[in-house]
Amino acid sequence: MSLRGFLDKLRAEGKLKEVNKPLSPVYEVSAAVGKEPTLFTNVNGGKVVMNVLGSRELMADALGVSPDMIIQTLSSSPPEGIVRIVKDSPTKEVCEKTDLSKLPILTHYEGDGAPYITAGVVVSEYEGLMNASIHRLRVIGKDRLAARLVEFRHTYNLHKKAAEKGEPLPIAIVIGIDPVTLFAISTRVPEGQEYSYAAALKGEPLEVFECGNGIKVPHAEYVLEGYIHPTELVDEGPFVDISGTYDIVRQQPVIYITKIMHRRDPIYHALMPAANEHNIMMGVPYEPLIFREVKKVADVRNVVMTPGGCWYFHAVVQIHKNSDEEGKKAIEATFAAHKSLKHVVIVDDDINIFDPNDIEFAIATRVKGDEDIYIYPNVRGSTLDPRSENGIGTKVGIDATMDLSKKWKFERVKRPEVS
Repeated sequence: MSLRGFLDKLRAEGKLKEVNKPLSPVYEVSAAVGKEPTLFTNVNGGKVVMNVLGSRELMADALGVSPDMIIQTLSSSPPEGIVRIVKDSPTKEVCEKTDLSKLPILTHYEGDGAPYITAGVVVSEYEGLMNASIHRLRVIGKDRLAARLVEFRHTYNLHKKAAEKGEPLPIAIVIGIDPVTLFAISTRVPEGQEYSYAAALKGEPLEVFECGNGIKVPHAEYVLEGYIHPTELVDEGPFVDISGTYDIVRQQPVIYITKIMHRRDPIYHALMPAANEHNIMMGVPYEPLIFREVKKVADVRNVVMTPGGCWYFHAVVQIHKNSDEEGKKAIEATFAAHKSLKHVVIVDDDINIFDPNDIEFAIATRVKGDEDIYIYPNVRGSTLDPRSENGIGTKVGIDATMDLSKKWKFERVKRPEVS
């Protein structure tokens, strides 16, 4: 199902809000967007959609499962599906001279200082290795973008390989793809398997077509062809990231756009930084990774990245404990699966991990601080954590599970049923 097809489905179900009032892409769209899927039909004459995957319910809708089956679906999906190369695409309906100012690219917050592409999938390939991942992209000219490439991630590595030989890295920026493919690309899969994982989640072949520079991309609303310059660097940032605080200014590589193509009457997809859709896209993909890693050491039942933890820094892992050592093992497995995680709480399977009060109850009644709290100082975390120093910080794991030798002390009372 394409992005347009998904929006049509939401519209038919009464779940899509439409705003027809003319709005500026500078602050006005950001000020007007709420939490529901919203299509703005007149943003400097263009269309902008936000909150396509702004909740677990919307993600479940896109995947075709119930919300309580998301973790099972994502953790059990086969790693490979069929990727089919096709010659034509509706994306090729219009080809224009490169001018990024004609796109309804948003400026989200006053401190941003520039428009940012926030839902652009950067597809790159070098020496037979391919990668697709979302990067924030700052507009610095009609044909130039500054790309935040996180160190040692796949796009960074491919750019570094090309730069070492003095060569540009060919790329294509894809905006407005179907929601399942977008989510699949947001996950952490082995390099080059993003498309096949998307096809597996969709349950059908993923069609891709070849751009003029050789990069293969899925059907989309917009595709921007270009390359990452091997040596040119510019200031990138400040930018409001996952924590709702400003990330720092860094020297980052420059992308040159050589061609823009799009569908007729295209729909530009934007993620509101630090809002629901951004949080979902960054946080939920880690849940199946944690699930699979903890499964190696304990009978894991569910995993959630919590809203209060910015959907990125805090996880709660539910296990059915068979031995008292499994709580600590689950903590260490969780940190191994998500290197940027800061705090994790392990709970029993009688705790509702989607209820903060239930989690706090587990901490209040099942934790003894000097025995059940594990501190890991001076370890790699996330540069997005304002408390870290260059990404180095302290992790804390809380084993909020019952002491099995005294299980009777911790079991919750059950109310009698009145017949």
